[in-house]
Amino acid sequence: MKTKQIKVMALLLATGGLLLPSCKGNSEQQQQGMQAPELAVLTVSESDESLETGFPATLEGTNDVEIRPQISGFLTKVYVQPGQKVSKGQTLFTIDQVQLKAAVDQARASVAVAQANVNTATTNANNNKILLDKNIISASAYQTSVDALNAAKAQLQQAQAALTSAQKNLSYSNVTAPVSGVVGDVDFKEGTLVSPSTLLTILSNNSVMDALFSLNEKEVLALTENGARSLNSAIASLPEVSLKLANGDIYPKKGKIISASGVIDAATGSVQMKAAFPNPDGMLHSGNTGLVLIPSVHPNTIKVPQSATFEIQDMKFCYVLGDSAKIHSTPITVAPENDGQSYIVTSGLKPGDVIVVEGVGVIAKDGMVITPKSGVTPKADAQQAAQQPASK
Repeated sequence: MKTKQIKVMALLLATGGLLLPSCKGNSEQQQQGMQAPELAVLTVSESDESLETGFPATLEGTNDVEIRPQISGFLTKVYVQPGQKVSKGQTLFTIDQVQLKAAVDQARASVAVAQANVNTATTNANNNKILLDKNIISASAYQTSVDALNAAKAQLQQAQAALTSAQKNLSYSNVTAPVSGVVGDVDFKEGTLVSPSTLLTILSNNSVMDALFSLNEKEVLALTENGARSLNSAIASLPEVSLKLANGDIYPKKGKIISASGVIDAATGSVQMKAAFPNPDGMLHSGNTGLVLIPSVHPNTIKVPQSATFEIQDMKFCYVLGDSAKIHSTPITVAPENDGQSYIVTSGLKPGDVIVVEGVGVIAKDGMVITPKSGVTPKADAQQAAQQPASK
């Protein structure tokens, strides 16, 4: 029995001995048969580079005016439509004028009565002056007529003020445009009762549009060089900015940052900024959104595609091609500006380094041997990498 078990074990050992070398041989053949992946590379160099950092913005006209009636009444005519361009002084709405005209007529009649009273009082005062000079009446009697004249004149002034008020109210029945601009929503129809609290529409003077955006505290410190200069002087030195529209297009006209709030909002930790963009064709409207793109120039620096980098624990890396076509991960630091496509490298790379710009985070691995793509110039590499989606 024992002899049989020994024979079986010997057979298994012999078989295993044959299988192990066979598996090892197959593995070596597979490794020898694998080809190094062909990946695009880029030789980095120093140059003057520019990046545009985008800040979410909301647009509004430089003078958005709320149109409210100054009197109460029923709308009798609506002259404008939403989106219509109007000129300063143009009539937008008319409020019922019947009672207002009647008030003007009544006030005008009161002025006439008051004027007649003044005329009568003037005649009496003049006659009493003659009688006083002849010692026919006393001085107190004359003074009474003078007081009556002054009272009549005061009543005339009061009547004239009432007439002016009535005429002003009548003029308010025609709601006119205080500025030139574009009409907003018009939600009221003829026959609607309105009052001074009623918002009839918003008139936007959109020949110049303001883009409102925010900078956080760190960005403000960077802009002011950690307080070395004032925020106003820093804004004055900034170049022209661009506007990226909601559909991704770049607005054809450049803008300029014109102001910043003087305090940091304690709730948001940010500073409100304002950039002005010309809008001669009315392409931009109040309420539009977009990105204000602020350019920054970095002289003699290295720029790499964001798709050529990857991130581990808030540190950025890229793969640098070494000896024997082996790549190794290299930590890099980048400038805070971020245009979504490229990074400005401040340390970790030097001119002449060759980095992998294809398959980062997918195919490329640390220590891997690759086959650099031949016949691809660095410029072509950069353009190809820039077309790839930016890695976060």
